[in-house]
Amino acid sequence: MKKLFLTAGIAGILLFNSCSTVPLTGRSRLDLVSNDQVLPMAFQAYGEFLNENKATVLPASNAQALKVKTIGSRLITAVQSYMNNNNYGNLIKDYKWEVNVVQNNEKNAWCMPGGKIVVYTGILPVTQDDAGLATVMGHEIAHAIAGHSAERMSQELATQGLGAAAGVALSKNPQAQSIFNAGYGIGGQVAMLKFSRNQELEADRLGLIFMAMAGYNPQSATSFWNRMASASQSGQKPPEFLSTHPSDATRIAQIQKYLPEAQQYYKK
Repeated sequence: MKKLFLTAGIAGILLFNSCSTVPLTGRSRLDLVSNDQVLPMAFQAYGEFLNENKATVLPASNAQALKVKTIGSRLITAVQSYMNNNNYGNLIKDYKWEVNVVQNNEKNAWCMPGGKIVVYTGILPVTQDDAGLATVMGHEIAHAIAGHSAERMSQELATQGLGAAAGVALSKNPQAQSIFNAGYGIGGQVAMLKFSRNQELEADRLGLIFMAMAGYNPQSATSFWNRMASASQSGQKPPEFLSTHPSDATRIAQIQKYLPEAQQYYKK
């Protein structure tokens, strides 16, 4: 029994020491995996996705792709500037930013660790304008900057007893890649990271700040999410407590609370 308590105590200390802080929000997160470990997985998965969907990836000369890439570039520049100027540069130093647009009717967009972004054309009629698109892309970039995927992996590794020691060697752990792939739903046309409701709301908060830094009025975000809610009405959604995403009402209410903070970063 004494040995059991000692082992549990050591594991607790290691997990306590394996935490980091999310930029801007200051939230403490479990951090058992590093960029050196998770980024190669993300880059490989992104490459495989593009290869599997190469027939539907729009060329850079396409008008829709050009618009998305232009807004993405502004957001990336703003995020890089903030991170590098506020002692967070080490978190993105190995990022290989890339933006692609995929011809797909699904209302979706995502950003993998390392700045690997995809926007589906199906969401463009809902974004409508530059600010709406900046809302979506800022939100997805926020997931990467906040380290949500690494946090999810860390939680899963800890649950399985695989991450008691900080810096677990994922390259030698055959379960690590399966955990990453399961989290992203890699395969075919779908690559949707399954974040928790709290992570989604944190991405909303950071996304508002990032779009404001890039010169897009964060006030426009409520209009986008209202349009998104209306566009989703055709399909019956599960109750909030059964979903990893917050309800439309919860999300919009929280965004209203975040706006004064984000507005401080907005310059026309």
